[in-house]
Amino acid sequence: MPKMNMIQALNSALDIAMENDPNVISFGEDAGYFGGVFRVTAGLQKKYGLDRSFDTPINEAAIAAMAIGMAANGLRPVAEIQFSDYIFPAIDQIVNEMTRLRYRSAGQYTQPIVIRSPWGGGIRGGQTHSMSPEAFFTHVPGLRVVIPSNPYDAKGLLLASIENNDPVVFFEPKRMYNGPFDGKADGALQSWANHPKGEVPQGHYTVPLDTAEVVREGSEVTVIAYGTLVHVALAAAEKSGIDAEVIDLKTLTPYDIDTITASVKKTGRCVVSQEAPRTSGFAAELSAQIQEDCFYALEAPIYRVTGWDTPYPHAHEWSYFPGQDRFINALKAVMEAA
Repeated sequence: MPKMNMIQALNSALDIAMENDPNVISFGEDAGYFGGVFRVTAGLQKKYGLDRSFDTPINEAAIAAMAIGMAANGLRPVAEIQFSDYIFPAIDQIVNEMTRLRYRSAGQYTQPIVIRSPWGGGIRGGQTHSMSPEAFFTHVPGLRVVIPSNPYDAKGLLLASIENNDPVVFFEPKRMYNGPFDGKADGALQSWANHPKGEVPQGHYTVPLDTAEVVREGSEVTVIAYGTLVHVALAAAEKSGIDAEVIDLKTLTPYDIDTITASVKKTGRCVVSQEAPRTSGFAAELSAQIQEDCFYALEAPIYRVTGWDTPYPHAHEWSYFPGQDRFINALKAVMEAA
């Protein structure tokens, strides 16, 4: 089976989708001729032409608005926002138009749109190239939010998103484009070629949009993560000596509460994580739902591992980033709590 990094896997998904369906269109700032800042769309314009892979002005609101019109007229647009930090000018179009058109037209119009965007920190991008804005979008009815943690899932989830008739915001953890990251900034760079999830089928396949995966089985505590923090949580679990069960969420809305509750009822303890700032983050939603569904099984409060309530700092990136030590401290605390 071929070995791919996440860039190659996503590019393969786009190539397959565009080859199989002439209605699939790819566009964004520098996403046509140049192939995107991270090269995810490289080669698509040359293969499929200017009408199906093209560059746009630096106008995120216009990118989202174009996608809405295309989708309402039968196309399946895949729009790239160059960095997730720049998605906010498009929020009005996404929230007030894209996610509501199917509802207000009583199903007459659908919005099979995917908005791809590099997401998260870990590349010394500072406050304007490191944000994790997923919580803003999980609050919006009618919108799916997907964040893969490895090349195999990235390809399968992107193909499933493109084939879905609901709008999807597809965040791509840019720190892991070229290899997994265990949270140790001074550690050696890792390659997907040496990771089982770097084995990616050449052809078409999909990964379900509403199913989480237990990536490490354990009996003492459940750890819930997504994106980059899946690998940090796995490394912390091994280092801590605590028998932690780690769940890769993959899809944030709708999230797989059944897998979560089954695990928490087994372990009786839970740690939830996010790279985003702590207050009002997606980890808080998870904590509330787990508390409602697993109250009588919980033996300790639910702990959160998160970023800080500050802009993402350039000079102090690794103080902000939720690394292994923060996970290990949370694991120890939840095990010691009454």
